[in-house]
Amino acid sequence: MLSAIWLAPLAFWLSHGYANPEESPLDLLYFALTALFWIGHRFSSTYLAYCTESYRPLLRSQPIRFVALPLLITAGCFAVFLLSDEALPWSREQRLVVLVVIDYIFVTYHFASQHFGALSIYRARAGRSAFSRTRTMDKWFALGVGGVLVFVADLLAGAVAYQDRWSDWAISNWLVSAQDVIRMSALSVVLVAAGAMLLVEMRSASWSLPRILYVVGITVMVTIALRPRSLFLFLVVWTSQHWILATGLASRTPTAESAPAQGRARRILHFVNTHPWAILFLLVMASVILLPFFEVEANRQDDATFYGDRIFGAFAVGLRTSIWVPVLLAIGFATGFIHYLLDRSVFRFSNPQVRSAARGLLIPVERSSSGRELGKSKR
Repeated sequence: MLSAIWLAPLAFWLSHGYANPEESPLDLLYFALTALFWIGHRFSSTYLAYCTESYRPLLRSQPIRFVALPLLITAGCFAVFLLSDEALPWSREQRLVVLVVIDYIFVTYHFASQHFGALSIYRARAGRSAFSRTRTMDKWFALGVGGVLVFVADLLAGAVAYQDRWSDWAISNWLVSAQDVIRMSALSVVLVAAGAMLLVEMRSASWSLPRILYVVGITVMVTIALRPRSLFLFLVVWTSQHWILATGLASRTPTAESAPAQGRARRILHFVNTHPWAILFLLVMASVILLPFFEVEANRQDDATFYGDRIFGAFAVGLRTSIWVPVLLAIGFATGFIHYLLDRSVFRFSNPQVRSAARGLLIPVERSSSGRELGKSKR
């Protein structure tokens, strides 16, 4: 479920026969996945950090990472959008453009890092945490294929944040004229890198089926990105897989936490944290309810599609023209940047405390005599 191996064929099937995929049933699927997982995934790492017993020791031992920096990011975003045009050298519009470009850089790296994290989790569950060569390959594959080549595909599609404002005219013309060569070269790199990853995996004595599926999923997604005129198709698969993975990991991470000694609220949260379905339900409900508020920040183009309008109607429309727009912009950017930070913090497996907090994800799985993974964790 956490790889894109099932999502990509579904997206192709739903958009088949339509000249514009945004007018196909694929748009309905993306509406559903956006409503259910987009905002929930953004708050998944925040929930782990502040609402679980597993991560409570890290709040005390790493206050700068978990407390000071999120507060600083929030204050900075509010200062950027609440101060008037005359209060700072740049107008609000100029500040928005700068933050959007910065956000694009962070989100591209964030997606690639998540792929590395998923491969690392599956490597640990296969009992291969100490395999440094495999870890190095995972990192280069995730950052190179899942990061750099996705950026190349966005450049070719003209989808990089405000690309028309910072891209040189000569460079833009060269990208257009050489795009076929660039696409074929990039596709060759994807296939060679994926082949190497799969070959190493299959030759391992403790090979992992989830790792194989995940590598194939990344390969399929980046291949879609490099196809001409596949921007919406890639957007659906790329973002949906990311959201589902983040929500899925959050629902499993605190399941092995210890019960709190006191506090009714903490005991209620502990019940939620030890039942993955309860965490999933909580994040999905938050995602649906908060959708119209966060679309104000996320959909900045005049012709953007606002899925919140389909659920909340005039209320969602009114938010985009209300006096609260600067506040909603600040909240949107702040929660996004905090999500990038906390995702790195709650899944920083190089830290022994993080490994202990997330032990529910890292426990190796048992295998039958035939080598098939049973999915039964050792306790």
